[in-house]
Amino acid sequence: MTEAVLLNISIAILLLPALGFITLILFGKRIPGPQWVGTSLIFLALCISIYVGFGKLAFYAGQNLIMEGRWIQILNVPVLGQVNFDLGIKLDNLTVIMLFVVNLISFLVHLFSMEYMRGDIRFSRYYAYLGIFTFSMLGIVLTHNILMMYIFWELVGISSYLLIGFWFEKKSASDASKKAFLVNRVGDTGMFIGIMILFTNYHTFTFDTIFAQIAAGNLPFHSSAWLTACGIMIFLGAVGKSAQFPLHVWLPDAMEGPTPVSALIHAATMVAAGVYLVARIFVMLTADAMLTIAVIGMITSFIAATIALTQNDIKKVLAYSTVSQLGYMIMALGVGAYSYAFFHLVTHAFFKACLFLGSGSVIHAMHHEQDLRKMGGLRKKMPITYYAFLISTLAISGVPFTSGFLSKDGILAGTLAFGSLTGHWLIPIVAFLVAMMTAFYMFRLVILAFHGEPRDLHKYEHAHESPFVMAMPLVLLSVLSVFFWYGLNPFNPSTGWFLDKWIKTPTTIVPQNMRFDFMKTEAPVAGSLENAKAGEVKTTNAPIAVGAPKVTKQNESETAIVHSEHYMHAMHQAHYPAMALSLLLGGIGILFSFLLYQWKKIDPDKLAESLKPLYKLSLNKWYFDEIYAATFIGGTLAFSKFLAWFDNKVVDGIVNGAATLTRMVSKLGGLFDHVVVDGFVNFTAYLSGFIGIFFRKFQTGKVQTYVVFVVFSVIILLFIFRPFF
Repeated sequence: MTEAVLLNISIAILLLPALGFITLILFGKRIPGPQWVGTSLIFLALCISIYVGFGKLAFYAGQNLIMEGRWIQILNVPVLGQVNFDLGIKLDNLTVIMLFVVNLISFLVHLFSMEYMRGDIRFSRYYAYLGIFTFSMLGIVLTHNILMMYIFWELVGISSYLLIGFWFEKKSASDASKKAFLVNRVGDTGMFIGIMILFTNYHTFTFDTIFAQIAAGNLPFHSSAWLTACGIMIFLGAVGKSAQFPLHVWLPDAMEGPTPVSALIHAATMVAAGVYLVARIFVMLTADAMLTIAVIGMITSFIAATIALTQNDIKKVLAYSTVSQLGYMIMALGVGAYSYAFFHLVTHAFFKACLFLGSGSVIHAMHHEQDLRKMGGLRKKMPITYYAFLISTLAISGVPFTSGFLSKDGILAGTLAFGSLTGHWLIPIVAFLVAMMTAFYMFRLVILAFHGEPRDLHKYEHAHESPFVMAMPLVLLSVLSVFFWYGLNPFNPSTGWFLDKWIKTPTTIVPQNMRFDFMKTEAPVAGSLENAKAGEVKTTNAPIAVGAPKVTKQNESETAIVHSEHYMHAMHQAHYPAMALSLLLGGIGILFSFLLYQWKKIDPDKLAESLKPLYKLSLNKWYFDEIYAATFIGGTLAFSKFLAWFDNKVVDGIVNGAATLTRMVSKLGGLFDHVVVDGFVNFTAYLSGFIGIFFRKFQTGKVQTYVVFVVFSVIILLFIFRPFF
């Protein structure tokens, strides 16, 4: 298979979900089985993504395949000169892996929804929304430039708004969709500013061109501070999409959408977009930007984990778990553990999707009951769901022989290495605490839902295992949570094909004085990137893009090298200590959950009472919603009320005052016109009439009379002018 074939058929992966959306949104009610249309198209996209992934990883693992074409060309733009807008796709190892992950999760959600959403009054519309959501996410994955990414980024936002608020007749659902949309706009505004900084300086949106310029020493506005600011501003987009502190508040409320939607949004798609964005711009991040990212990820993972400890809604526990794990990934990118962050993104997609779909299976069996306090004993009624849920719980808790153990161990080793090289020890300390809390709250969920005696006998008696279309995705996702798929060594993923062959940490391209000290290398980074750029080879003309498309390939081996030998050596040294410590703390977390909820050696109610302030803080989600309601929301409403008052009293007052003044002036003008002007005119008319009447008497028509008047007039004139003679 050639590069052109892979690039051409990858466009079909993008367009198939869009075709499903158009078909179902226009003709969904007329089609007997709308679910089969959407599911079949996504399955076809999944098959193509597997084909493309196999071709790329088997034959072109060391190359980047790019197809681009001119979209818009604007000549003679002031200051900027000629501006070109290109459309294009880029197939690298990151892309093809994400294509598989997104399409697989989307397909399984489509399949699961056949039974879960059966009978819904907007069944066809639901599948249409799933299609446009998948299309939007695939666009983010495939694009080779940040403008296209931003376009699809906003499409993901509107798609998530539609899916979260799918049951819009519920006020909680409509409020949650609006909250998600508005909170994400805050982060997207920062991302847009960062994009504009790049475009203003480089006159292009293409990632590789921008990176080559930075590597050559052309910094934004010729300032290192602007490069740092640019990285942080673009990262704000990830803060919104990936629900990082302080914009994390939307994601738990998004549970108001259908449970399969929760699996789609919170597993491999929307929330993964932010992590994927940071991975894409990783090479241009300065030390200050990376430290900021690491700290934000650390805070997010800690806050979310502490909140998940006390939640009683099964979906809320998983939601805060997602926020915490996303914080883990962002933190890993910040400390430089790039490959393990992406590795965890993939493994988390599988076991978290399994957990969400498993919770959907439980909710479906319990007649839409989500309160863990009303469950219990379900492992006897739902063995398939239970064991799939248990395997995924083991994975997220970091138990050996699971995928989560491999990826989480790498992240923890990365934080230890970062702490040892920079002195920022708080980051690894928090990372290990979060690992312990994760194991505790996940096994708390399993014990409360599946172990012990049923706490609601009526719902328990009617509970039963989910049908095949709901159970099969759980089995498949739980199988993907086993270590074997990522390498044969269950304790060292760096020797497996995922990290050893496919995903490598790229070289940072920022100047030496803007990196962490341990990132300094002897090789000139800019030279390697310039060589890679110069080494692009035009292989074919592919008639699919707008304008004049071209297919290029880059030698990835020159750019995909580790960013610091010192850091990688420190990670290697920290591998086994991190593994031992994570196993110890994870074991303590699991043991503590069994002591409280399985064996009941400790009364959780008494423990909560003894730690009441902390318990209340966790139960009420650190009061973030209340704080935001009193500050940002309250402030916005107060400001809007002030603007309404200003508009009503000041602006309308000025307008109404001007109108009143105008009426008064017009009345005075009317009075002046009526009395003075009309009076003068009428007086003139009357005077003229009077004079006319007076002199009419002298118009007799007799010549004798006129002669007398003339003689009389002459006599008067002679009398008047006599003194002059």
